[in-house]
Amino acid sequence: MEDKPIYLNKLSEELRLRKHSRQTEKSYTSIVKKFIESQLQPREFLLKYADKSRSAIRSAYFALKFFYENVLRQKFDENIPLAKNKGKLPVVLSKEEIFNMLEATLNLKHRLVLMFLYYTGIRVNEIVNLKWEDIDFQRGIIHLKTAKGEKERIVFFHEKLKGFIEYFNLKKLGFVFLSNFGKKYDGRTVQLIVRNASRKAMINKKVTPHTLRHSFATHLLEAGADIRHIQSLLGHKNLQTTQVYTHVSKRDITKLANLL
Repeated sequence: MEDKPIYLNKLSEELRLRKHSRQTEKSYTSIVKKFIESQLQPREFLLKYADKSRSAIRSAYFALKFFYENVLRQKFDENIPLAKNKGKLPVVLSKEEIFNMLEATLNLKHRLVLMFLYYTGIRVNEIVNLKWEDIDFQRGIIHLKTAKGEKERIVFFHEKLKGFIEYFNLKKLGFVFLSNFGKKYDGRTVQLIVRNASRKAMINKKVTPHTLRHSFATHLLEAGADIRHIQSLLGHKNLQTTQVYTHVSKRDITKLANLL
C-alpha cells in the first residue's frame, strides 16, 4: 500500500465528492486508518468487531467497502451477514417533563435551544447551522437549508418560539446560536445543554437532543395530526420511518385501556 496519509486523504476526498456528512467522514476515516495499521485482511479485521454493537460492525463493513471500491478501485469480495439493528422504540418525554426541563434552564440561549428542538423537531446538525435569515416571522415558517441528505424542507415556526424571541429582543443576525465568543454552537454543546437540563429536571430517562424530536412527533400524533404531515416535518424519506411513533403514542393505547 501507499503511505497511509495519501490513502486517508483520498478517502476524505471521495466522501466529500459524494456529499457524505462530516460525521460519516470522521467515522470512515477512523475505521480505515485502523484497518491499514492492522495489516489484516478485511474479514480478519471485521472479526475484531464481532463482539461489538450492530451499528459498529455495520459501520466497519461499509467503511471498508467504500474504501475498496472508491479509493483502491478494487472489488470488495467480502459478503458477511450484517446484523440488522434491533427495532428499539424511541424514548419519549411527557409535556410536563419538557416543561420542567425548560423551567430548570435559566440560561436564555440554552432554553431557546431546547425550545427549538421540541417545537420544531429539527436535528442537531440543523439547529447548529440555523440562521436568522432562515426564519420567516411574518409567514410563521422556518426554511431548513442544511437538512439531512441536502434535502431542504419547511417546518412551522411555533408561536411560543416567536414570543420568546420577541420578548427578550434577541439579536437577529447570522447564526441563531453563537457562544459569547461569537463561535457557532457545535453538536457537543447542544448535547450537553439537553443533558444538563434533563438532570436538573430530575428526569430518569436517557435524554438526548433526538429525544425532543421523538417527543415532538409523538405529541403531534397523539393530538391527531396526520402521519404524512409529521413525515414531511421530520424530513423522513420513507413513511415507515415515521410510523415508529405509532408504537409509542398513547392515543390508541388509552382507548384500549378504556374498554376494560
